[in-house]
Amino acid sequence: MPDQTSYKLCYHWGAWSALCLTAAAAAITAFAPVACADNGSETSSNRISGRSKWLCSSTDICTSEDEQVAGVQYLSNQFESQRDCRLSCGKYGSIWPMPTGDECSLSHDRVHFDPWKVRFNVVAPNDVTTQFLHETNRLFVSNLLKECTRNCTLASSKEVLVKATVQSNSLVLDWTTDESYMMVVRTTDKVTFVDIKAPTVYGARHAFETLSNLVTGSLTNGLLLVSAARITDRPVYPHRGVLLDTSRNFLPLRYIRSTIDAMAASKLNVLHWHVVDTHSFPLEITRVPEMQRFGAYSMAQTYSRADAVNLVKYARLRGIRVLIEIDGPSHAGNGWQWGPSAGLGNISVCLNQSPWRKYCVQPPCGQLNPVNDHMYAVLKEIFEDIAELGAPEETIHMGGDEVFIPCWNNTKEITDVMASRGYDFGILSFLRLWSQFHQRNLDAWDDINQRMFPNNKEPKPVILWSSHLTDPKTIEEFLPKERFIIQTWVSAADSLNRELLQRGYRILLSTKDAWYLDHGFWGSTNYYNWKTVYGNALPSGARKDQVLGGEVCMWSEYVDQNSLEARIWPRAGAAAERLWSNPKSSALLAQRRFYRYRERLLARGIHADAVTPHWCVLHEGNCL
Repeated sequence: MPDQTSYKLCYHWGAWSALCLTAAAAAITAFAPVACADNGSETSSNRISGRSKWLCSSTDICTSEDEQVAGVQYLSNQFESQRDCRLSCGKYGSIWPMPTGDECSLSHDRVHFDPWKVRFNVVAPNDVTTQFLHETNRLFVSNLLKECTRNCTLASSKEVLVKATVQSNSLVLDWTTDESYMMVVRTTDKVTFVDIKAPTVYGARHAFETLSNLVTGSLTNGLLLVSAARITDRPVYPHRGVLLDTSRNFLPLRYIRSTIDAMAASKLNVLHWHVVDTHSFPLEITRVPEMQRFGAYSMAQTYSRADAVNLVKYARLRGIRVLIEIDGPSHAGNGWQWGPSAGLGNISVCLNQSPWRKYCVQPPCGQLNPVNDHMYAVLKEIFEDIAELGAPEETIHMGGDEVFIPCWNNTKEITDVMASRGYDFGILSFLRLWSQFHQRNLDAWDDINQRMFPNNKEPKPVILWSSHLTDPKTIEEFLPKERFIIQTWVSAADSLNRELLQRGYRILLSTKDAWYLDHGFWGSTNYYNWKTVYGNALPSGARKDQVLGGEVCMWSEYVDQNSLEARIWPRAGAAAERLWSNPKSSALLAQRRFYRYRERLLARGIHADAVTPHWCVLHEGNCL
């Protein structure tokens, strides 16, 4: 199989007008057969009774034939393993997240096939989308190989022909992108046909992910695939994200890529990259190299511009946007301390002050200086770099949370300017100063995008965290709803979401008592298991375009690469189903699919945490 580095993906960032993919000498359909390593993961499901068969009950529980329960009805089909049974036991089998369309039917019969004998036919309107789908095919085959229990090769394999048809010639991925798909699997005496139809390459990509959920390893060689299926599917919410903080503890790129891989397996589509904070500024800003020079923990703990560009490409091929956050005016310390020596004055104030509780909510302290014009000029150059990293449709997250008013109130140059403008020093005056900070940055962002992407029809909205500035009583005075999307991080019981929706704002949810994955490891916070994550309901009753979706958040004060994957996964996958399907059913009905989803993550090299004793996985329905 060609190494991933033998593929070259090129975007013309100005217009994203071309995507070039140079394959290695062998095409995807002509890979030489290799043997897969025995991962041994399936053998435990047959430990119960040697090679006993498995049965699917009328209540959608897979049981070893040696452990049948008297009085329970079972399908006549017999399956070689629990995973084989799970492929079609229940309406949704082992598909994660749950499909949302009217059609989801799965055959109980199987096709035994060799993954090397899968052939692809791509029907797309231009070279860009065709090449994108060829890369999708390659990733799909790579994931299939990881499902092999023994040897992937199979002497007498059915041929599997996969046809993917895409209508749109666009690679645009934003809140308006159609990610729906339709898939039909049918089998004749000699061939299994898979027909995928989608409006966009991203819907087709999701279809291939679902197709991989219809496959499991055989206890002999090769793989097993459901022989017939019909699925229609589309996400409920267009923004399905994971926030990853790489400032408080630096994360090497390969761990960010593994996060993206797990997101792709979960049909999540936004990596919110909280790349900088007051602790460190590891991202290279080519226009302002001082940011990284003064802000990185070390030169070994940095992300170059090329790193960032390649990460955006890596994510996009997996149907994922990279949304970069440049936090401000708070959370801006290390990286900003060079202003005085450069003749720019204090572009950040309260830097590294102590005792820190008098100057910020978390050490080290640092807050941008809203009355220093040089600070805005530096920020605009940072925004220009960020705009060049992404596609024309991509926006930016401008932070905006946890502004510590006493810091500004105790900084003479700020209070002097406020006094000269006729401001008093009450909370409303500081909120006005704070909102002016965001408006000036929004104007800068608009100017950058108008110059770089003149074909964009409308200005892009930007995202801010909920804060004192987003208080429903005053938000309309400070933040126009047409331009600012609010990401809320309040508790599930808080009325903020409802009140913002009533005022016409668009929101993203990061419910802190369900979707903050760092909780339970510091202070008086509580750990939220996957069922709590799954049960986090999104607001109803608003206009369809107001609740864009949400994100689980992995803040990194108490996590680094040594604990990252188990902290995020598989819990983020529970949020993935909430955001894709918004199911009415409980986690109890989803748990068997969830256990299988976790096993797929493990097969793909993601160190997902255990969520139940393995005995409970093997003995379905006995640990309720």
